[in-house]
Amino acid sequence: MPDSEVDLAPGTFLISAPMMQDPNFRRSVVLLCEHNDREGTFGLILNRELDVSLGDVLDDYVTYDPPLYMGGPVQRETLHFLHTRPNEIPGGVSLGNDITWGGDFDVIQQIAKGGDAAPENLRFFLGYAGWGPGQLDAELGEEAWIPAPGAADLVFDTNPDQLWRTILRRMGGEYAVLANFPDDPRMN
Repeated sequence: MPDSEVDLAPGTFLISAPMMQDPNFRRSVVLLCEHNDREGTFGLILNRELDVSLGDVLDDYVTYDPPLYMGGPVQRETLHFLHTRPNEIPGGVSLGNDITWGGDFDVIQQIAKGGDAAPENLRFFLGYAGWGPGQLDAELGEEAWIPAPGAADLVFDTNPDQLWRTILRRMGGEYAVLANFPDDPRMN
């Protein structure tokens, strides 16, 4: 299965293994934003759409009101965002693969008020997924996660409900077989 010596660079996807039962991460796809041995790992779950929208959490009136996603179980009151517009939204961190994390929130508020952004290239999250130093490496050793290269089209253009399966199928081989793993193996 996954290579135990994987490069966990920003922009890498972590696909939860089919047998993972933790409700926070079951059938999830996490985009890594930071990873280092001293401080641990920070990522955003890409495929957990919430029943709230940006307008529900911003105080000001907004004309651009996309859905929010659960970025993870840690600090669920914090707002994070990914985009493909680094020239228009300065101050973000490039994750590679044409994906940028964060940036000038004043610009985001102007976009929300003016409605000049398309949901395909701007996505918002409440909370984040976090691992302490060495924790993610241990979980990778237990094959709880399958690392894969990140891609902007998968982040912004893929139906979130299909993202887990889509990435596994795109990886091919034994991973494509995992995409067909039943939601509840006891029902197989």
